[in-house]
Amino acid sequence: MKILIMTAVEAEKDAVCRGLRGDSRFEVLTAGVGPVAAAVSTATALTTAPQGVRYDLVVSAGIAGGFADQAAIGTIVVASDVVAADLGAETPDGFAGVDKLGFGSNRIPVERLLSSKLADALNLAGITVRFGPVLTLSTVTGTAASAVELAERVPGAAAEAMEGFGVAAAAQSRGIPFMEIRAISNAVGPRDRSAWRIGDALDALEAACTHLPEVLS
Repeated sequence: MKILIMTAVEAEKDAVCRGLRGDSRFEVLTAGVGPVAAAVSTATALTTAPQGVRYDLVVSAGIAGGFADQAAIGTIVVASDVVAADLGAETPDGFAGVDKLGFGSNRIPVERLLSSKLADALNLAGITVRFGPVLTLSTVTGTAASAVELAERVPGAAAEAMEGFGVAAAAQSRGIPFMEIRAISNAVGPRDRSAWRIGDALDALEAACTHLPEVLS
């Protein structure tokens, strides 16, 4: 297999590369922050790949916020679904996603078998892992009320980040399977930077990526 991994920033890329230990099957690139940058960067990478290279899998990887009672700091979340949680419209009855509006879908399916295999491998290795929906937002959550609303909107939501749906959309447009892997650095809700554990999350991301080669062999 040839696998393209997209991260938002260099620190995430470095953690992923350390975990992969030079495995030549993987290409790791930075996509930028947010779903638009992620979609554009991923589409560009897929269309400008060297002659003869065709990616068999695209992965969005990085750190994320975890929802209360679903994914604590340090947990690895392997996406069971990728959800564009703020793509839609406000209505008198609350938020309506583009699926309800009839303009497409807020969800892009992941490569279920490989995602499940990775979650199982991490669990066997003693790494705390959660297999559940990962939300993509252009504006990350900053209040307790917003966190509750999102959790109710997407039952079982495990994590929120800013790039997954964009990376997935680019992969889907070319018929390439997709996965998302997130290491939790903070709780979704009120922004308290003093409580964030970015270093711990990057370490967890590195540890998780050591298992990717065996799962994708």
